[in-house]
Amino acid sequence: FPLSLCPSLCCQCGVPIPPNPANMCVGCLRAQVDITEGIPKQGTVHFCKQCERYLQPPGTWVQCALESRELLALCLKKIKASLSKVRLIDAGFIWTEPHSKRLKLKLTVQKEVINGAVLQQVFVVEYVVQSQMCEDCHRIEAKDFWKAVVQVRQKTVHKKTFYYLEQLILKHRLHQNTLRIKEIHDGLDFYYSSKQHAQKMVDFLQCTVPSRSKSSQRLISHDIHSNVYNYKSTFSVEIVPICKDNVVCLSPKLAQSLGNMSQICVCIRVTSTIHLIDPRTLQIAEIDGNTYWRHPFNSLFHPKQLEEFIIMDINRVHEKKKGAGAGARSNKHTLAEAWVRKTSELDTDHQYFCCTHLGHILNPGDLVLGFDLANCNLNDEFANKMNPQHIPDVVLIKKSYDRSKRQRRRNWKLKELERDREATDTDDERQYQDFLEDLEEDETIRKNVNIYRNADIPVESDTDDDGAPRISLAEMLEDLHISQDATGGEGAEMLT
Repeated sequence: FPLSLCPSLCCQCGVPIPPNPANMCVGCLRAQVDITEGIPKQGTVHFCKQCERYLQPPGTWVQCALESRELLALCLKKIKASLSKVRLIDAGFIWTEPHSKRLKLKLTVQKEVINGAVLQQVFVVEYVVQSQMCEDCHRIEAKDFWKAVVQVRQKTVHKKTFYYLEQLILKHRLHQNTLRIKEIHDGLDFYYSSKQHAQKMVDFLQCTVPSRSKSSQRLISHDIHSNVYNYKSTFSVEIVPICKDNVVCLSPKLAQSLGNMSQICVCIRVTSTIHLIDPRTLQIAEIDGNTYWRHPFNSLFHPKQLEEFIIMDINRVHEKKKGAGAGARSNKHTLAEAWVRKTSELDTDHQYFCCTHLGHILNPGDLVLGFDLANCNLNDEFANKMNPQHIPDVVLIKKSYDRSKRQRRRNWKLKELERDREATDTDDERQYQDFLEDLEEDETIRKNVNIYRNADIPVESDTDDDGAPRISLAEMLEDLHISQDATGGEGAEMLT
């Protein structure tokens, strides 16, 4: 037999062993040498309960799931210096009860010992999870530590544009970096820990809604030795004071530049531009923020001045000649001539004649909401200079449905921003219901909003449908609730 295969005796206990450079059995070798000496068997991991992140020294907080590769790497970095003298072969987690606040790592290491013999050893390192609030959560809890604020304002009575803007912020997750969101009577304030995050919000607003902005900064402190300045920045964003369903009066110059539109127009939606339609010709136009601030105009009425009319007779106009230089017309609306009567004046014979862009949904006997221009005082600089013959008696805005029935059938919901409210207005609920109805009626706006199915309300059949617009199930998202914290919350499973 070769000499290397001949059995030899351990120099310590005399047990026959295969030949090795140390001439000792594994038991005696481990009794003589501990290759894990100097490697800490216990440690501490800091965890923030608020944001569910772990501290990665010196000051970085990272998101890690239980038994994930990220958490394993974080734990190994804490003993990286001690592992430099051995060779790490394998590392993994040992299961611990989620609420024990303990993390156990099973490590396998190798090291060359006496006379070149390689010894392999398995040991366990236990980490205690200690709670510590991170700096970001400290700032959120303090509610007064901020470096930049974005003040969003809109000088209108109705908040439709803000409700739409809120859904866009939620969809694009622009609220994640905010320290605090404060709601006041004419807008929102967004507080940030850095100027860059505030500037990102301002850029988003300018791309989303027609607006203008200006910025300023205030010196808080100055270190003359290191020449470091500490500023607080303020960004002021003003949204155009026009909302959906507003009746506006354009300046003659602006109406001419838009293709000789009528000065009296209806705002059908507000996205990144103001979408207007001429109820007499179906001519449409879009006005961006820069154009509006060069040629500003105001709303002639506020939503509380809407009156209910009943359609006495309606005649759809299929062909209407375009005027000189006329612009594009809407393909989603139908021009019609209608005779209407106020529901408050049914005991009289007083009727009004008007042209409307709602000919595709109106029929005799339908109820419709509109503004009465014939019996009101228009306090507008452009309307006062118009020829009275060019001002319509009535402008119809939208068809009227039973609101209580629509609320009962509404099997969907929206998410809301978590914000501080100073005082809740009794009119806010009515305005929010108006916004929900606008989503049901306008598919274009609905595409930019995340709509979630409300499982608490069953889906009803359409047998008793009054024709009110509804959102299909295909357009709704499932609202998922994942209840699991980073320490393995109640009912959570250990991730593999």
